[in-house]
Amino acid sequence: MTKQDTPLTGDALIKEVCRRIRVARSYWDAHKNAACRGERDRALALYNTLSKEQKEQIPQVLRVWLRYRSEKYFGAHRTPPKSARKSNL
Repeated sequence: MTKQDTPLTGDALIKEVCRRIRVARSYWDAHKNAACRGERDRALALYNTLSKEQKEQIPQVLRVWLRYRSEKYFGAHRTPPKSARKSNL
């Protein structure tokens, strides 16, 4: 994937935040925790750039999952993921 040259604004930004949250939820449902963590972080970074009015346009189900439920599993208080698996010698 390539990065966009221009930052998203307005409805395009809201749509992208919703899309990223849905992708993170699909990874969560598929038990792909590392992928879910990365996508959630991207969605949260975009979500934090929204104004209060824009945040209210995000469906409540997605907002709740992003801010509360996923924080329970991916918050700073959790043990960070390991970088590589150790082989048994």
